[in-house]
Amino acid sequence: MLFNSAEFFVFFPIAVLLYWVVPKKIRYIWLLIASYLFYMSFHVRFVWLLLITTGITYVCGLGVEICGKKEGRGAALEKKLIVAAGVISNLGILFFYKYTPFFLENVNRVLGRLGMQAFDSGVSVLIPVGISFYTFQSLGYLVDVYRGDIKAEKNPLKYALFVCFFPNLVSGPIERSTNLLEQIRNIPDRKTFEYRRVANGLIVMLYGYFLKMVIADRIAIVVTYIFDRYYELGSLELITGALAYAIQIYCDFSSYSLIAIGAAQVIGFTVMENFDTPYFAPSIKEFWRRWHISLSTWFRDYLYIPMGGSRCGKLRKYLNLMVTFLVSGIWHGADWSYVVWGGLHGMYQVAGDLLLPLRQKAVQACRVKTDCFSYRFLQMAVTFLLTAFAWIFFRADTISQALLYVKRMVTRWDFWTLFNGGLYELGIDRFEANILLAAIVAMLLVDLVRYFRKQRIDVFLEEQNFWFRWMVCIGLFAAIFVYGIYGPSYDASQFIYLQF
Repeated sequence: MLFNSAEFFVFFPIAVLLYWVVPKKIRYIWLLIASYLFYMSFHVRFVWLLLITTGITYVCGLGVEICGKKEGRGAALEKKLIVAAGVISNLGILFFYKYTPFFLENVNRVLGRLGMQAFDSGVSVLIPVGISFYTFQSLGYLVDVYRGDIKAEKNPLKYALFVCFFPNLVSGPIERSTNLLEQIRNIPDRKTFEYRRVANGLIVMLYGYFLKMVIADRIAIVVTYIFDRYYELGSLELITGALAYAIQIYCDFSSYSLIAIGAAQVIGFTVMENFDTPYFAPSIKEFWRRWHISLSTWFRDYLYIPMGGSRCGKLRKYLNLMVTFLVSGIWHGADWSYVVWGGLHGMYQVAGDLLLPLRQKAVQACRVKTDCFSYRFLQMAVTFLLTAFAWIFFRADTISQALLYVKRMVTRWDFWTLFNGGLYELGIDRFEANILLAAIVAMLLVDLVRYFRKQRIDVFLEEQNFWFRWMVCIGLFAAIFVYGIYGPSYDASQFIYLQF
């Protein structure tokens, strides 16, 4: 049941209306039922995995809290062993379902090089939807209980709702127990209906649908056309493909996050922001503070800092950075191309830190003004181009394909494409391309408001006159209805991050 499917357009209002109608004390039970129905619409047979993850971390959380009330070294050791058991068992489940074929394939390559008999690598494992997201959310809760940031949840149904809350279940944001679980605990004390909250949530959802159906799904046609024919296209087309994919994945993933945030807001919950104008970041370090915030902060708090972070000297700091980004890469998918993508971002940060003194000296020597728009714009442009370059490895099917793509991109210059209309013939016609360009301009305007005024679209519109607010909302709805990507028998396009 994708967010942009007809089934969800029926399911969501029913779920919300019943949530408002049922008694406050049992509302969490209805949300739990609705969340499991939502998940079962993808794969009924994988519900048991969700139950196992929930059960393991629930029991481990209680065990950690019980041990925390004891004294002595034995209790501290017991706490660590319980947490270790919870982490290892859940990561083991994640590894089996997501990485078994990848692992066997690489083991067989090594065995083949050594002249040894290979394993049967014809294993086919269907990856359960959202397993990476709800696994990390559950493990975050367990570590939070261990650290004493939150009390273990005694009610198994409330904890189960925290793990499977349907707006952010399958593609995030990866919520923290200190935020979402606390809200679940306080459901009886929350207001049933607030017009402002519901209206703003619907506006956020509407803008999310605009990003997905008008921009992401349309530009995906261009990206697919270019990446499928990279071996016969020239440099400008391939550069266009790389830049187009950077826009596609941003609009696609941020659209899911916005719909999830808006849906939660309509129900009455506040879910953490996941994107904050990442392509306006002046550095790769700043980019990761703005991109997929829930995941980047998860890795920071539960991997990078526990390894020592930046407190252990420069060499160890750089090692911690590389490990964190390599793990982030493999989290996204079982392929070496994702590892390369993560490694590139780790190298960007290490190189940026190492070259900082040299850059500062060069700026001073050349008397470059740093407190002006032109300098900051240059930083943003360089950061965006570095990010777009790394996306090539993320999008390509294999590392070799990505390398060939890059090779052609820098060796097959075809400047005449700028003048012969070739850029208007990349999978969509001129009319569709103009719609896409206009929609991207609209997206940039919204991001500029977010960047300069620090306001999400719903908050910004709330401050405007009634006529302007309705004009924007009607315009977004009309754009989705008229220019959204539909077919004769409409089939909702899958969100990119569902595969992770």
